Amino acid sequence: MNRKKILCIFGTRPEAIKMAPVIKEFRVQSSEFKAKVCVTAQHRNLLDEMLEIFSVKPDYDLNIMMENQSLFHITTSVLKHLEPILKKEKPDMVLVHGDTTTTFAAALASYYLKIPVGHVEAGLRSYDKFNPYPEEINRRLTDAISDIYFCPTLTAKKALLKENINPKNIFITGNSVIDALYMILKKKHGFQNTVLKKHFPLPTSHFLLILITAHRRENFGNPLKNICNAIKKISREFPDCKIVYPVHPNPNIKIPVHKILGNVENVYLVPPLNYSDFANLIKISYLILTDSGGLQEEAHLWENRCLL
Repeated sequence: MNRKKILCIFGTRPEAIKMAPVIKEFRVQSSEFKAKVCVTAQHRNLLDEMLEIFSVKPDYDLNIMMENQSLFHITTSVLKHLEPILKKEKPDMVLVHGDTTTTFAAALASYYLKIPVGHVEAGLRSYDKFNPYPEEINRRLTDAISDIYFCPTLTAKKALLKENINPKNIFITGNSVIDALYMILKKKHGFQNTVLKKHFPLPTSHFLLILITAHRRENFGNPLKNICNAIKKISREFPDCKIVYPVHPNPNIKIPVHKILGNVENVYLVPPLNYSDFANLIKISYLILTDSGGLQEEAHLWENRCLL
């Protein structure tokens, strides 16, 4: 039997988390599939951490990330660097995930070379092209290019059917982030971050913990400042709560967050956490406030209250 060659392409931390269980399954089914991995490194350090945790070794690394990078840079760099790889590998299918700029650019590069595209987490829609930005357009364009659609929910499938996608090419698979979480939480864990290790002992914690994340482009500027001022108000009105905010390294996030919240006693600003720490922090949180669609999916596993 000729094995089908699948090239998995991704570049960010969330993509790596959600693609790791898929890549693991390809390894299990190695008699039928030959899977290779190409990372763009749209997120460099955050991506590398996930690759190590999930034991994924890329066959290709485009290493495109630059400081304060633009969407133009990401798109053109992925297209430019993928062309020779796709021509060399000639995969039977390229598999992409989600709605990042890496996802769209990889799908477009594959289309230019008439290589079929499979889209993991297909069919998500807000119907507002600037919210989330640029993700809403990335996922719509990726779905327009794709040949096979792996939907996390029935709602996602219905969105594709409205767009006249052939139902024979749509499969409801559930969300692979749940598989990733179970992979991590099966392991015994103690926090590795020094702040968490000191203030949030596991396995049990007898306090109210609020977990915050906010990093989306549409919240840059005044929206983020408003979020930080709201966090400061919560911290003062509920001094017995402990608030943890893993802060994205993008200067558009890091600078205003530290300026407004850096000296607030019960707010703990920590750098981005490794996924094991983050998953276990979700598990013990009482309340989660986030602008992340991915975190809403992850938190739902423990029935936390998740708010945008």
